[in-house]
Amino acid sequence: MKTIRRLYFYAVAFISLEVVVWGVIGLLRSIFNPDVVTDSAQALARAISLVLVGVPIFLFHWLWSQRAAVREEEEKAASLRAVFLYGVLLATLIPVIQNLLAFINRTFLSGAALAVSRAVIGGTQTWVDNLIAIVINGVVAYYFMNVLRGEWKTLAEKENFTEIRRLYRFVWMLYSLLIVIFGAQQAIRYVFAMTVNVLGGLGRETAINAIALLMIGTPIWFYTWRVVQDALADPAEKESNLRLGILYLLSLSGVITVLTAAGNLIFLILDQLIGEGAATAEFIQKAGGPISIGVPLAVIWAYYGYWLNQQIGYEELAPRRAGKKRLYFYILSAIGLTASFVGTTMLVRLIIDILTGQSMLGEYGFSERLAGSIATIAVGLPLWLMTWRPMQDEALTEGNTGDHARRSIVRKTYLYLVLFASVIGGMAAAVTLVFTLINAALGGSTIGNFVNSVLNSLQFFVLFVVLLLYHLTALRKDAASRVDMLEAKQSEYTVLVLDSTDGRFGNSVKAAFGRHAPKVPVTVVNAFNELPADVKANAVILPGSLVVNPPASLEGWMRSFNGSRLIVPDEAAGVYWLNDFGQTALSARALAEGQEVRPQSAKKTSAWTIVAYVFAALFALQLLLALLMLGVSLVVNF
Repeated sequence: MKTIRRLYFYAVAFISLEVVVWGVIGLLRSIFNPDVVTDSAQALARAISLVLVGVPIFLFHWLWSQRAAVREEEEKAASLRAVFLYGVLLATLIPVIQNLLAFINRTFLSGAALAVSRAVIGGTQTWVDNLIAIVINGVVAYYFMNVLRGEWKTLAEKENFTEIRRLYRFVWMLYSLLIVIFGAQQAIRYVFAMTVNVLGGLGRETAINAIALLMIGTPIWFYTWRVVQDALADPAEKESNLRLGILYLLSLSGVITVLTAAGNLIFLILDQLIGEGAATAEFIQKAGGPISIGVPLAVIWAYYGYWLNQQIGYEELAPRRAGKKRLYFYILSAIGLTASFVGTTMLVRLIIDILTGQSMLGEYGFSERLAGSIATIAVGLPLWLMTWRPMQDEALTEGNTGDHARRSIVRKTYLYLVLFASVIGGMAAAVTLVFTLINAALGGSTIGNFVNSVLNSLQFFVLFVVLLLYHLTALRKDAASRVDMLEAKQSEYTVLVLDSTDGRFGNSVKAAFGRHAPKVPVTVVNAFNELPADVKANAVILPGSLVVNPPASLEGWMRSFNGSRLIVPDEAAGVYWLNDFGQTALSARALAEGQEVRPQSAKKTSAWTIVAYVFAALFALQLLLALLMLGVSLVVNF
């Protein structure tokens, strides 16, 4: 109930605050800006109504939240409160940066005697518009920044605020990095355009926009990344899954975009060599498109790829460290395999079209199709070989390294996804092939060239079958090696079960081992009898009631036992097995209130922490999509 109430108050407070902020900005803009094109009376009325309605609603909900935080430490340390405070800072400081960027961009354009409407952002605004937005958002941000500083000084439990602060810092880092990348892309694009004189080419505003973007984005990125790096002194930062995920995102975004740009550049070069060929100036300007996006993202790939390796190196356990590297390699392997497959089908389809008379060597478009297929293979095949072969060699290694690699959920997921795609793709190709043959045999009408349709369906079927057989062989090798090794390990691991007097516990344990671990030797002894002197075991399993109230003959033996102890909770009256201090406090409160204690099976992440991570993932996805769309625009426009 408290969580729902907290969500209501903070959500309403945030929305009403934004209504008030932009209402005040709109009010001041309508008063101080004499060049407003829209109906000034309508704009003034809208702004006043937003302020009059938003202020009382915000004050009621915000002041209630403040009083609740003063009364209860749980309210003060809640994740949702941290999300609200850091969210308000983002919602106010990002508009400050955007308006500052718009002001600087237009100032530089005006100084270069260019139209301010060509600014990358805020081309229709005035300096009054920007100044008002900066001041109002800045004042609100300053107030909540002081509130946040006060919270950090008085918080007894800071874990929730620490997680949200980490997310806040990474959002700023990603936001500023995106500005820097865009600025660098514009600068490199202009370098390629300024040496040629092509009708419709880029103007000087491109360079001005690039300077403004770099001028704003670079210091913010440098500062936020420095803060993120300095935080590594805290062990919790080194173990942060959010940090690892961000580094994965940046490294993978870099490699995907670089490979896409490289493929586009190879396509342009091949088309220039084997096609009709464009003028040199036009070719240089077109080549500037993929190069301008490839170079900045190559730097991102190299830099954050280095820090990703460093982050993975912080993991002390070798199997987990190898698993994190494995994820990166298999993602790239899947990308390389897909590109190689697509490029191969494009090339084979072109050959079939030529053999069946659907395409001629001298026909317009032949060079583009050939260049596109070769470029796709040239990018995808090396990537697949460089990432798949090390993973396959690791899986074929003898010992624990190979065993962990073969049992990896990442490897299994990769192999089964490829098998799934191969089966579905092969089935679709087979259905198309059979349909075409039966339809022709029955005298049905055929669309296009019959032989061409049959050969293209056949090539898809053959390629999917080859893909299926290759990865199925790899999966079978994994299974054969894994079964032998695991059975040998299990047969050498002995387990001792300390049973109670009625024998039900021992029988239940043996039945569970028979279903899940039949190769593990299990010995059941009565804990209330004298244990045999020669009894040896790698692990001992005992019910929780024996741990709480062990017989005298068992205490000394348990003290001298050096193996693993596996405790299974049983129905001991008044005994509850809890996972952490938070569950202990909640269980004690439930007992005090006369309620039944229901301890959770494992420690769970706060729901609002998960929500915060979801929003971070959505922001990261937007960043990735923005980069991909930028790459697509380059393909279309260069």
